[in-house]
Amino acid sequence: MSFTSQKDNDNYETDPRGWELIKDFIPKDKKIWSPFYCTGKQKELFHDLGFDIIHEDEDFFSNNKGEVIIDNPPFSLKKEVLTRCKELDKPFILVIPTCLLSLKWFQQLFKNEIQMIIPTKRLTFTHYQNPKVGYTPPFGSFYYCYKMNLPKDLIFI
Repeated sequence: MSFTSQKDNDNYETDPRGWELIKDFIPKDKKIWSPFYCTGKQKELFHDLGFDIIHEDEDFFSNNKGEVIIDNPPFSLKKEVLTRCKELDKPFILVIPTCLLSLKWFQQLFKNEIQMIIPTKRLTFTHYQNPKVGYTPPFGSFYYCYKMNLPKDLIFI
């Protein structure tokens, strides 16, 4: 199932600045899979940043594409999405709220395997039905990284 019309409050795209902040941590020689479609604008953005990306409106749970997953998954499905990512055992960078670090299931699933990119300012998002750019939620989000071989486990940007 595609998530674009599944749950209205899950359809937020990370604004371009959020991806520009971490472009140096994204491998240019890998095919990126960005499975959470929303409006589809992410494909153009990543192409403009110089990345080869697969970004189609299709079911994440029944597909396995690309070499690296980079996206902003639906927050209400973060457990299901992260469990699937672990099963795929594919490198990823996912934008997820900071509170994930305190959840027991997450700690058990990724103990000693997660690296973090932590922005100094809160990331902003745009809802797929509202053209207003720059919504800042009442919580922070980090870039959760798995098998990305970052130079440090915590990177503050």
